[in-house]
Amino acid sequence: MNDSVTAGSTSSATTGPSGWIPLPDVAEKLDLSISKVNQMVREGGLLAVRRDGIRVVPAELVANSTVLKHLPGVLTLLHDAGYNDEEALRWLYEPDETLDGNAARALGGDRAREVKRRAQALGF
Repeated sequence: MNDSVTAGSTSSATTGPSGWIPLPDVAEKLDLSISKVNQMVREGGLLAVRRDGIRVVPAELVANSTVLKHLPGVLTLLHDAGYNDEEALRWLYEPDETLDGNAARALGGDRAREVKRRAQALGF
């Protein structure tokens, strides 16, 4: 497995992921088949977007050898609120100092419930 991740492009309005992991490397990191990882993406349990023609996952969303615990629930809430994958990515990485810098970072810590609450509020 290649542990290095490529730097992602970010816009001036948001801070993006620290890096990207291609789906085959995600499969290896999670010790799953590539088809299982593709299924996770299709079913909304993992967020993957195209960068330079390759489907990649933000590095922070795959902690150690697991997907962040609350990520699937937050993605479901965002999709239910009408967000597509690119919009969900922007929402997760929108700067917010009340959430340890952004929602994606907060998902891995004590503020995960607050992220879920905010994502749920988007549907109303």
